[in-house]
Amino acid sequence: MSSCKVCVDAGVCKMKTIITAKDNGMGMVDVTLESDCPNILRLSWVLTEPLSPYGEVEAEFSESTVYKLCEGRIPHTACPVPSAIVKAIEVAGELGLKRDVSITFLEDERAFWTDPIITIY
Repeated sequence: MSSCKVCVDAGVCKMKTIITAKDNGMGMVDVTLESDCPNILRLSWVLTEPLSPYGEVEAEFSESTVYKLCEGRIPHTACPVPSAIVKAIEVAGELGLKRDVSITFLEDERAFWTDPIITIY
């Protein structure tokens, strides 16, 4: 059985969330949320049933169980937590690899494209 734990620092709100996703051995993933955000806590109260990793990863945004449960509970659509929940489900369901994700604000987009770490041959 696969599992993963993800920490989300949501940014300017300074709220943090720990997402734990565990394969339950029956092809479904159990998700638990710990957060100092009251909106994420409200989400945790209804995110109680195991979720299908295939169903979440392949769903249209409007059909994802996670995003449907966020409706009316997460008032800020730019909140990165719902996406992180789906990513954790994907990894716990062995449909994806553990790889950090980031959002970086750029003052000058040329700095991104000329970063010395990126080499184009």
